[in-house]
Amino acid sequence: MSYKVQLEIFEGPLDLLLYLIKKEELDIHHIPIARITEQYLEYIRMMKMLNLDVAGEFLVMAATLMHIKSRMLLPEEELEEEELEEDPGAELVKQLIEYRKFKESAEKLEIREIEQEEIFTRGGDEMAELSQKEGFLLEANLFDLISAFSNVLKTVGARDEFTEIMDEETTVKEKIREIMDMLRVKVSLNFTKFFVGLISKVEMVVTFLALLELIRLKEIKIRQARRFGEIRVYKAGNQ
Repeated sequence: MSYKVQLEIFEGPLDLLLYLIKKEELDIHHIPIARITEQYLEYIRMMKMLNLDVAGEFLVMAATLMHIKSRMLLPEEELEEEELEEDPGAELVKQLIEYRKFKESAEKLEIREIEQEEIFTRGGDEMAELSQKEGFLLEANLFDLISAFSNVLKTVGARDEFTEIMDEETTVKEKIREIMDMLRVKVSLNFTKFFVGLISKVEMVVTFLALLELIRLKEIKIRQARRFGEIRVYKAGNQ
């Protein structure tokens, strides 16, 4: 039985769409559906490959995007009258705009909360001081991690299918110990440092799952100086 991480940081399909729109610097009012659909499906494939618990709502959104994409490819004369009157693409844009307002407000509160967290750090101040010095304020999300991990995989050549059997939970636990040992030497490390020297894709996946498990257990924190920027991993025990 392969290891599966249950994530509290897991976000929804609208989060993923907004993430892709922002990352690609697209106009939310004029989304290139074909392009965004392919990228969305790529993230779904990555999540499934990593054995993450992909909620049904992600698959519903994938079906919606593919429906919009296929409909846009059809000439108007082939569409039914009711289909011409309805515009699922417009409805999706409306949802995204409303959700974006909510997310922007939440992000401002997040930055405020992290700043307060670092001001009132008790016990060890090393993490807070380093974070402020380096400018790592924003909490990275699951999609940032998947994007960073996808880039790591490219360093070992073409992304072949994973034919090896995923290691058991005990191996993830071993990787967790290795990661925590690395963070005892340094209070923070660049995300990519945990994959240096690894040549097996399976070992890379297990390392990534170990990082996710540590995030879930609140043993580590992941920060960015700016959205889509470098990810830095901090040991949370210093706070």
